[in-house]
Amino acid sequence: MMKNWPILIVVIISIALACCQEVKAEQIIKSYKTTQIPQVDGLETEDVWKNIEAVTTIDPIAQVEIKIKSVYSDTTIFFLVIFPDKDESRTHRSWIWNEEKKMYDEGPDREDVFVFKWKLDETIRDLSVFSDETYEADIWYWKACRTDPQGYADDKIQRLFNYPAKESFEVTSKSGHKMYIQRQGDTGRSAYKTNIFIDYKGDVVQRYTLRQPQSSRADVRAKGVWKDGRWTIEFARALFTGNRDDVHFQTVNKSYGFGVSRYEIAGRPPEKSDQPLFGSGDITEILTLEFQ
Repeated sequence: MMKNWPILIVVIISIALACCQEVKAEQIIKSYKTTQIPQVDGLETEDVWKNIEAVTTIDPIAQVEIKIKSVYSDTTIFFLVIFPDKDESRTHRSWIWNEEKKMYDEGPDREDVFVFKWKLDETIRDLSVFSDETYEADIWYWKACRTDPQGYADDKIQRLFNYPAKESFEVTSKSGHKMYIQRQGDTGRSAYKTNIFIDYKGDVVQRYTLRQPQSSRADVRAKGVWKDGRWTIEFARALFTGNRDDVHFQTVNKSYGFGVSRYEIAGRPPEKSDQPLFGSGDITEILTLEFQ
């Protein structure tokens, strides 16, 4: 029996090394204190951003590198996000007139989107929509068509349950269990509402009316600019909003876990659209925000 120990040890070490290679260390996003308040305009031209090194994470579904920078003032935290995109997509689910049916059908166009997803509980280990553990997460959901023109990201909360909940849909977790996703807007008015047309108004009609968001739904300011095959988006939010449905950065002496995604956090199969991956976004890497 003893003569087999060397082989057994080699096998154990090989398995351990393989496991270590699969485990990716959490990346740290450092937010630096500044007195130069960035203008939330989707531009990287201000001096406040120039001397800060970006952290790069990879969205494996979109297969793109996402660069992130952050600064904060006494009252507000700011993020700068940059990622490549060959096309600027600024319309979403437009109404297309069907002459045969004499009614409008939903078009294939999908807007560009970007998501921040924040832990609301420090014990959360996995922010994936296919996680085996239940959780609540604060979502900042930037939408090129529905929120960007007004200068905001949609502020929402996502919950993952192990039982059917109101307005939730079923997903299968990584280990094969039934889980249920519920995603709701924060309290207040959204930045858009849906237009419904019965009579002919044109061959292609915009689906949404844009408006000023209100209350907790208006917590996150954001503005994106597409140029030369890439998006640059700036985000800004109060360190502390006082709303129960928000992550709070009330102390700079602790860290905060989050993830980002190029596509919508939906957990549903990709739709047939001009962006085949739209709706397939997920969080695969947990990042850590630390204040400097």
